[in-house]
Amino acid sequence: MTEVATSTATTKELSPDEERVLIRDIAITAEANTKEGDSFFLITQKWWQHWIDYVNQEQQLNNNNNTNEGSSSLAGNSDSPRLTTLKRPSGIDNSDLISDGPSEDSSPGSGVEIHDTLLEGRDYVLLPQQVWNQLYSWYGGGPTLSRKVIDSGLSQTEFAVEVYPLRLQLLVTPKGDRSTIRISKKETIGELHRRACEIFYLNLEQVCIWDYYGHRKHALMNDMDKTLDDANIQMDQDILVEVLNNVNGTELSGGISFPDNGFADKEATSVLLEPSKSSLSIAGGLSANKIASRGYGAEHMQSQTLSYPGRELDNTYANSGVITRGASGGLTGLLNLGNTCFMNSAIQCLVHTPEFARYFREDYHQEINWQNPLGMVGELALAFGELLRKLWAPGRTPVAPRPFKAKLARFAPQFSGYNQHDSQELLAFLLDGLHEDLNRVKHKPYINSRDADGRPDEEVADEYWANHIARNDSIIVDVCQGQYKSTLVCPVCNKVSVTFDPFMYLSLPLQFTITRTMAITVFTCDGSALPSTCTVTVPKQGRYRDLIQALSNACSLKQTEEIKLVEIRNHLIHRFLDDSYISLSTIKDDDHLAAYKIQKSAKGNAFLQLIHRCQEEESSDAQRWKPFGTPLISSLSFDDVIASGDIQTIVQTMLAPLLKEGLEYADNSDPSTSVAATDPSDHRSGEVDTNHASTSANKKVLPKLPLQLVDESMTCIDLSVGDEKAVNLSASSPIVVYLDWSSKLLEKYNMHYLENLPEVFKYGPITKKARTEPLSLYTCLEAFLREEPLVPEDMWYCPQCKEQRQASKKLDLWRLPEVLVIHLKRFSYSRSMKHKLETFVNFPVHDFDLTNYVADKRSSRSQLYDLYALINHYGGMGSGHYTAHIKLLDENRWYNFDDSHISPINEEDVKSAAAYVLFYRRVKSDASASNATGSGRVRDKTSYKH
Repeated sequence: MTEVATSTATTKELSPDEERVLIRDIAITAEANTKEGDSFFLITQKWWQHWIDYVNQEQQLNNNNNTNEGSSSLAGNSDSPRLTTLKRPSGIDNSDLISDGPSEDSSPGSGVEIHDTLLEGRDYVLLPQQVWNQLYSWYGGGPTLSRKVIDSGLSQTEFAVEVYPLRLQLLVTPKGDRSTIRISKKETIGELHRRACEIFYLNLEQVCIWDYYGHRKHALMNDMDKTLDDANIQMDQDILVEVLNNVNGTELSGGISFPDNGFADKEATSVLLEPSKSSLSIAGGLSANKIASRGYGAEHMQSQTLSYPGRELDNTYANSGVITRGASGGLTGLLNLGNTCFMNSAIQCLVHTPEFARYFREDYHQEINWQNPLGMVGELALAFGELLRKLWAPGRTPVAPRPFKAKLARFAPQFSGYNQHDSQELLAFLLDGLHEDLNRVKHKPYINSRDADGRPDEEVADEYWANHIARNDSIIVDVCQGQYKSTLVCPVCNKVSVTFDPFMYLSLPLQFTITRTMAITVFTCDGSALPSTCTVTVPKQGRYRDLIQALSNACSLKQTEEIKLVEIRNHLIHRFLDDSYISLSTIKDDDHLAAYKIQKSAKGNAFLQLIHRCQEEESSDAQRWKPFGTPLISSLSFDDVIASGDIQTIVQTMLAPLLKEGLEYADNSDPSTSVAATDPSDHRSGEVDTNHASTSANKKVLPKLPLQLVDESMTCIDLSVGDEKAVNLSASSPIVVYLDWSSKLLEKYNMHYLENLPEVFKYGPITKKARTEPLSLYTCLEAFLREEPLVPEDMWYCPQCKEQRQASKKLDLWRLPEVLVIHLKRFSYSRSMKHKLETFVNFPVHDFDLTNYVADKRSSRSQLYDLYALINHYGGMGSGHYTAHIKLLDENRWYNFDDSHISPINEEDVKSAAAYVLFYRRVKSDASASNATGSGRVRDKTSYKH
C-alpha cells in the first residue's frame, strides 16, 4: 500500500465534534495551498457521508437552525435521518470504486483500476493528502487511491485533480506485442518513450513512437519535451512502438530514419496494466428514460459494457426504443456511452435538419476542404456524415457513436472523457467545425472592411455580407448563418459606430422585466441614524450611476452629501464602486454591498476605514483576531493635524447609534481613559471636524476604544494612549483602523446591526403571479435586441476619444437564415454558485413571426418560422439529463429522442420549462419552395427593391 504519513496530533479518541473541527481546519489550510504535483485521495462517497453525519450530529441536535461550520467540502448532503446517536464509521472501504474488486495494495503503481464512469460527488470525493492522512490514522482501511494535481486551464494557472490518467495501448511492430499503460497527460513524450522501452525491454535507440490514432500513423512523436496533452493524445487510443533494425534508424521491415533523442530520466507518473486486459476498454452505457423527466440525474445510472477497440458492436446491443417501419428512416437512437446525452441530443437535432439530411446523404466529398488550417482536415465532416447515414438507414437498431466521439475528443479535447457538458457549447463547436471542414473557399482573401462613413445601411450591410461570403461559403453558412446590425455609441463623445456581423445562433436572456431589484444596506457615518436596508429597483442593463441615484432617492440624501458604494467580502472592503459608467451586470446577486452617506468629498480628503475584529473562539494562548461585521467609513480631512484623540472621536461618533441605552456614561470616571464625543447634530453629515469635536459644548464622555491604526509600513499604532499625539497619515494609501472588540465591550453595543449584511438579491420561491404569466419568446428576443452597456471585459476602443470606453451596444436583426437556432440562456454563473433558471418560456410551435424584428425592410421573403426540433435539459447543473423533441416532417409527427429510446409525443407536450435550444425553419412560400428543391445548397434568393 502507498506509504501514508499518520498524524500524531491526537493520542486519544476524539469526540465527533473535535474530529469535525480538526478536519475542517486541515482542509482549509490544505486547499488554500494546493499546487501542481500535490496528491489528492479518492474516498467513497458512501463512507464520507457516513462520517459527515457522524461528526455533525452534536451540532444538529444542539441547534437545527444553524448551518454547518467550515468549508463547503465538509457540507455533505445531510439527507440522512437525524438520529440521536450515530455509530462511529468503521474502516475506510474504497472497494466499491475498484473495477475488479478490493485489493491490499492500490497505489498508483500497483495496477489497480477504478471504474471508468465514476462521478465526483456521487461516487467519491477528493481529499487533500493532509486530510486523508488524518482520517487514515483514525480509521485505517483502504485501498489507497492517490491522484495528482495538474494544470488544467489554458492559462496554465488553473488546477485539477487527474482522476483518470490517460490509458494508452502500446502496439509493437513488427513483433506484435501489446500492453496497456496509465500515464498522466502532463507527462512528456520522452517519458512515454522510456516507459515503452522499460515494458518491452528495448533500448531507447531501438525505437520510434507514432501517434497511431485510428490505426494509421498520424504523427511521429519525436519532440521529447512536449507533453502528451499538447500532442493531443486521447484516452484509450493506440500508440505504435516501431522497433528499428539498428542504431542508424532502419526499421526491421525497412523504411524510416529516427535520430537519437536524449532526455533526462525522471520518476514516471504511469501505471502498467495487466497484459490480459490490454485488448479491452471499458465504456459506460446508459438507459435513461422516464427518470430524467422527473428531474433526477438520470446520467448517474450507468452500466458497463466491454468492447474491442476500433470495432463497433451496434448489433450486439439489445433492441430498445422504436423499430422503424418499412423503409422509413430517422427513428434510430444513439446509445449513451456514459454522460453523452448532451452530444446525442445535439446530433439528433442536426441530423433531422432537412437541409443537412439531404446534403450528407448525397455526395458531399467534393466540398471537403482538406487544406483549411482552421478545420479538421475533413475528419469531422466525414465522421458526422457517416453517423448521419447510419441514423437515417431504415430498420437500424440504436447506434453507438464511438467513432464520432473519438473524432470529437481529438479536435475538441474539452469534450473528451465521460463528464457531462453543455449541449449548446457542443452544438456551437459542431456548426463551426463542420463549416470549416466544408468551406468551399480554399484560399481566403484578405479584405479590409470600410467604415460606414454615413453611407446607407443597406449598402454597408450588403458589402459586409459579400466580404463574409468571400471567405466563408459552406452548407452551414447557406442554412444557419444570418446577419445582425451592431451599433456602438461612446458614452463620452457620442461617437457612433455601425457594423454588420454574421451570427450562427441567437442566445436570448430569460427576462420577465427590464428592471432588477437590489438590496443594499445604507450607513450614516455622522452617527445620526442606525443602518437600514434599502431595496431599490434599477434598470437591468443600467450602470452604477443608476444604482447610486436610486439609493440617493430612497434614503433622502441631502445636497451636501454623497453615496459611497462598496462591495464587502469576508468582512472587509473588497472594492469601491466608483466608476459611474460600469455596468450593473458586474454586480452578482450573491454579492454583499454597503452604501455610506458621507459629506461630499473636498480636495485633500480621504476615507477612514474602520474594520471590526473579534477574538477567535478556538485560540488559546496567544490572542488571535479575525474580522467580523461590516466595516464603516468616514471622511477625513488632511487640512489639520490629526491626533489619536481625533480618530477616537470619529469612531465614537460612527458607533454612537449602536450604543445601548443607559450605557452612555459607563466607566467614565477616569478622565485619562475617556474621550469626548460630540452630538451628531453638531456636525456635517459624514465628516467630523476634529477641532470642533474637542471643543463642543454638547459633549458625552465615553470610554476609550482599543483602536489600532495601520501606517504606511504596515505597523499597527495603538490609538488608545496619547490623545494629543499626532498621527502620520498618507493620502496615497487607505487609512485602515482596527477596532478589537472584547466580550465586555460587545455587551455595550447593539452589534447585530453590523452583522448579516444581505445579499444583493436572494433567490426565493417563484411568486404565484410569475407562475401564471409565462415568459414569451418574443419578450426574450426584445431583451436581446435592447440597448445595453458593454461589460468591462469587452471595452470598445473609441477612435474619436482614442481610449477604451464602455460603450452602449444595440443589436438589430438584419438578415435571417433558413434555419434559426435559438439558445435560451438558462444557466447563470456567480462567484460562489451556478444557477439554473427553470423559467417556462412560451415559444410558438407554428408561425414564429419575426417580420417586425428585421431592420432590413427590402426583403420580400417570408419571416415566418416553424419549430421542428429542440433540446431539453432536465435537472440541475452538471448532473442533469438532455433529450430532444424532433418533428419528422414526412410524417408530420413529433417524437421524443432520449438516447437509445424513441417514443411518439403529442405536439402540445413539446413545450416545457426544460426547453433549452430551439430549432426553427423558415416557412417557404410556394415560389421559394420550388426554387429550393433539388439542391443541397440553399442560396440566399432575397429580392431587393432598389
